[in-house]
Amino acid sequence: MYPDGVRADGLPAVLSDPARLAALAASGQIGSGPEQVFDDLARLAASVTGCAIAAITFVGDTHTYWKSVPHLPFGGFEQWQNAVGDSFCYYPVGVNGPFIVEDAAEDPRTAGHPAIGPWGVGAWAGFPIHSPDGLPIGSMCVIDERPRSWKAEDLDTLALLTRAVSNEVNHRVSLETTRVALQVAQDALAESAELARSLQESLLPPVLRPVPGVDSAARYLPASGGAAVMGDFYDLFQARGQWWTAVLGDVCGKGTEAAKVTALARYTVRADAGEHLSPAVVLDRLNTAMLTQNAPRFLTAVQATFRTTEAGVAGRLCLAGHLPALVRRADGRVQQVGKTGTLLGVFADARLSDVRFRLGPGDLLLLYTDGACEARPDPAGPSPRKPIFDEDDLARALGDSHGLDAGATIEHIAAVLAEYHGGFASDDTALLAIRARPRRSPPHP
Repeated sequence: MYPDGVRADGLPAVLSDPARLAALAASGQIGSGPEQVFDDLARLAASVTGCAIAAITFVGDTHTYWKSVPHLPFGGFEQWQNAVGDSFCYYPVGVNGPFIVEDAAEDPRTAGHPAIGPWGVGAWAGFPIHSPDGLPIGSMCVIDERPRSWKAEDLDTLALLTRAVSNEVNHRVSLETTRVALQVAQDALAESAELARSLQESLLPPVLRPVPGVDSAARYLPASGGAAVMGDFYDLFQARGQWWTAVLGDVCGKGTEAAKVTALARYTVRADAGEHLSPAVVLDRLNTAMLTQNAPRFLTAVQATFRTTEAGVAGRLCLAGHLPALVRRADGRVQQVGKTGTLLGVFADARLSDVRFRLGPGDLLLLYTDGACEARPDPAGPSPRKPIFDEDDLARALGDSHGLDAGATIEHIAAVLAEYHGGFASDDTALLAIRARPRRSPPHP
């Protein structure tokens, strides 16, 4: 079954190959925590194949190290690993190619495997993650709880996403090799950080333009320790006449490729929003532009086009693979707004739809990226009661800001996030708030 034979324990001999283990060590992934770019790719693999579980792991000679298992909360480095024989992840490494199982309990290669019960494996499909020189160092897989016949297009997509994981890892390896070779690491990192900050600032409006009848505020919270351009962005501008547009998005990954997509998204929306007052139409045109220009990253976004009325604010909102917007009513209640739609830059037939919303006096609309509801605590700090700051926590923080204007609301949420993660933000965050101005109380007689 395995081209290089088996060890005494019956596992593939290639698991102990020194060259492969050196490539794995050079990848820097052993013992590393979850990261947004890998979680995004794993979630996309699960969504496309219709599986409940997707995972990205790196396989040593005695242990398998989990990198992304989006359906499980991060439990720390010691918990995010298992003995190498306790999961299917070594199979693609052992054969250095795809390993496809339609019925794990009946397939003679996997029947009786100890992973079938704990992981609920009915069917399994995985591809190897390769180092720059083609050595298999890990795997990306999806798991279906029931036996199934895998569609060719699903397997093609999984193979493509696995290559994206390999490219991300190998890009980092190349950068590190270059950094060491040049022996100017500190100066290079400092210069890179300054350039990243400058480029990030150029992709965000320096100040929000005042909108008659509302107060608005936005803030970008960078991830801790990052020296690369991140993919979160926001904008607020006059679309046409009395209509205004607010847009906020999150590009998968970071660096120059993310910056290219951020710039394309922001300026495409600005160009089309004045012509089409439907956010769904504008985001569909952005999706077409990304596919036409072979955008290197996919994107989630939320766009709201609105106008002020005598009763407050009226508008339409569209979600493109993005988290629902939140509305904080004047009485402190918090509600979700938006209908889930397709992320941008992947599928030609994006499914996008507008949802109408209204803000009465004192109501506030909050747009945000997932850094605001997927915050994790500092691995080196004390552990909070919950392993992740989730959507319920964000809604609660928003409700607690009852009575505050847009700027103070944004500052309150930023402070709550900072207190939770102790100053170590695992992901960047963009926040944008629009509040219909409350009615003035009549003067006392």
